[in-house]
Amino acid sequence: MPKRVDHEERRNQIAEALIRVAGRRGLHAVGMRDVAAEAGVSLRLVQYYFETKEKLLFYGLQHLTDRFTARVGARLRAAGTNPGPRATIEALLLASLPTDEEGRTFHLLYSSYSILSVTDEALAAQPFIDNPDAAENALTGLLEQAQASGLIDPGIAARTEAISLLAMTATMGTSILVGQRSPESAIAVLRHHLDRIFSTTETSVSGAGG
Repeated sequence: MPKRVDHEERRNQIAEALIRVAGRRGLHAVGMRDVAAEAGVSLRLVQYYFETKEKLLFYGLQHLTDRFTARVGARLRAAGTNPGPRATIEALLLASLPTDEEGRTFHLLYSSYSILSVTDEALAAQPFIDNPDAAENALTGLLEQAQASGLIDPGIAARTEAISLLAMTATMGTSILVGQRSPESAIAVLRHHLDRIFSTTETSVSGAGG
């Protein structure tokens, strides 16, 4: 009896190949033939599942987002059963910094998707992410929780601080990628700003910079 094909597993296999080859060469330089070679499958099979490069790129973005969500989850589990808002915010932000190979690949490709969607009409027509404000809303909620617990000044604008932290983390991530600063330096800057926001220092994520 022929082996039953798991189509979702096959799509994920191709998406993983896209992430690997794009992490080495850059998203703009990757074609469907490159992805097929990386995945060890035929070009026809890649075209069967994704038809166009834009559809492949969009699925790759979704797959990359799922991997990032798992990365954040691992950081949060490492922070303990009840880490508190400060340590939770730190875990969320550190997960997006390119302090290791996984983080480097995520930051590089996510930035590349953003840039490509500006100039590629077909990619721009795809919904870039399901909820673009998810991270902003999560950080805002955590800061508001900290305010309710008396950990930060009640007069602080929680959403403005959340936006600032996300923008700063994204910019520092790029500076790490281009060699402007070290991961340790970026983490120190991030923690400096969290110290400024929080009036009571909670325990930082254990080994978060390692």
